[in-house]
Amino acid sequence: VQLQAYGGGLVQPGGSLRLSCAASVSISNFDRMGWYRRAPGKERDMVARIHSSGDTYYGDFVKGRFTISRSTAENTVLLQMHNLEPEDTALYYCFAEHWDGRWVASWGQGTLVTVSS
Repeated sequence: VQLQAYGGGLVQPGGSLRLSCAASVSISNFDRMGWYRRAPGKERDMVARIHSSGDTYYGDFVKGRFTISRSTAENTVLLQMHNLEPEDTALYYCFAEHWDGRWVASWGQGTLVTVSS
């Protein structure tokens, strides 16, 4: 499985970005997909995930600013981010997991989001 993440970049505070994660296989193979992030010198945070049921979960820091969605037709998971803050600066990684008696994860390369004026 290959996951290709893209969409990061430099944005001013209050701006928006949309991250995409394209899978090399049908995303219906996965029980859940989403995004983590790691800021310099900080622990990894779960940003958002979406389950095969359509249920979505977000990190507490998101506070309604981000929306995760998926397109089974394009085998892609999207993360729409609004009202970005400097604290959102981080490397964002997408992941895809399926349950096989334990969670088995695949990871994409990170895409860098920098929020700065």
